[in-house]
Amino acid sequence: MAWDFETDPNFQRELDWIDSFVREEVEPLDAVLGSPWDIDAPNFETLVRPLQAQVQQRRLWACHLGPELGGQGYGQVKLALMNEILGRSAFAPIVFGCQAPDSGNSEILAHYGTPEQKRRWLEPLLANRIVSCFAMTEPQGGADPSVLTTRAVRDGDGWRISGHKWFASNARYAAFFIVMAVTDEMVSVYEGTSMFIVPAGTPGLRILRNSGCGDEPEATHAYLEFDDVRVGADSLLGTPGEAFAVAQVRLGGGRVHHAMRTIGQAQKALDALCERALSRNTQGSRLADKQMVQEKIADSWIELEQFRLLVMRTAWRIDRYRDYRQVRKDIAAVKAAMPKVLHDIAARALHLHGSIGVSSEMPFAAMVNRSFQMGLADGPTEVHKITVAKQVLRGYLACEDTFPAYHRPTVEARARAKFAGRLA
Repeated sequence: MAWDFETDPNFQRELDWIDSFVREEVEPLDAVLGSPWDIDAPNFETLVRPLQAQVQQRRLWACHLGPELGGQGYGQVKLALMNEILGRSAFAPIVFGCQAPDSGNSEILAHYGTPEQKRRWLEPLLANRIVSCFAMTEPQGGADPSVLTTRAVRDGDGWRISGHKWFASNARYAAFFIVMAVTDEMVSVYEGTSMFIVPAGTPGLRILRNSGCGDEPEATHAYLEFDDVRVGADSLLGTPGEAFAVAQVRLGGGRVHHAMRTIGQAQKALDALCERALSRNTQGSRLADKQMVQEKIADSWIELEQFRLLVMRTAWRIDRYRDYRQVRKDIAAVKAAMPKVLHDIAARALHLHGSIGVSSEMPFAAMVNRSFQMGLADGPTEVHKITVAKQVLRGYLACEDTFPAYHRPTVEARARAKFAGRLA
């Protein structure tokens, strides 16, 4: 039997250091700094860079990448254990060099970038000397790629891009944008869409406005306009029509990494729920002694542990098969389960804290808001549930008989035939 729920002692020591480091050094940054992606902010250099240096010295930098790109090649199980801790802090991912969307964009560049693209964009991105933006979603279509309207047409040896992108994360700080655009309208969008690198400041690229979410310190989700933006032939990532293959390099792993970090957020909410229950008295006894409160605590712990096991098993399967297609059902299930787990635990913590729980002085309302973000980012929950259902149904066959094999009279007849001559 190969079932094992223990962490290697050597790696556990690293996790213990990460836990202490994030709690004592990184989480306080969330209270005094703005956006983690504002790397040019005056206090970023003085407060964040020294912490990044400690992480690099300990060889824990960009662990989602292989050694050839400066990472440790840890695999998804170790990343899951790390990301549970990093998920507690907005600044922890950037301190450890694994922040989205840069982590996914670096994987795209690593797999599909030319040597020059890697030199110009990947190397400084991995060093966190620049940050990036992934621009796929459009205002009229949401997560439906079949209605993409942004177009790129050939212009001599280059391309001209026109269209709009919506909710492009961290665009205001990005040094470059990875943009999906239709390049061949004669075929399906899955075959006729291409991926481009567009440097910030390219004429015709404008941020129309930035939208904020929840308790984010700054509005960073951009509404972008590409007004006849010209880029060179060297801006193409991969080959024409390959955008969806390129995108899957980042989306599969990215969804699991979101789930890993969500465990950390949900654990913070559960910790607060339990502390509050032990700290407050009403109607003559502690909240912790009320059965309805005990039910909230029990439900929260059970849901979080179930979700954590699903995430860890999915991470193990990714490491085992090294093919996201074989783990598509698991990844979709994780993505579908994630929003509800965070929402329900955060909502219980909010409720138990009373009036202060709904205020901006507590993190719970932002967590609830974030749960809805998680239900939309990288595809809405409904889409992933459809994927799970389709993948599950592939393991079954339709019954051609009048009654199914589990029909009780049919089962009994089969059993009597099997034991004919031996039944009393």
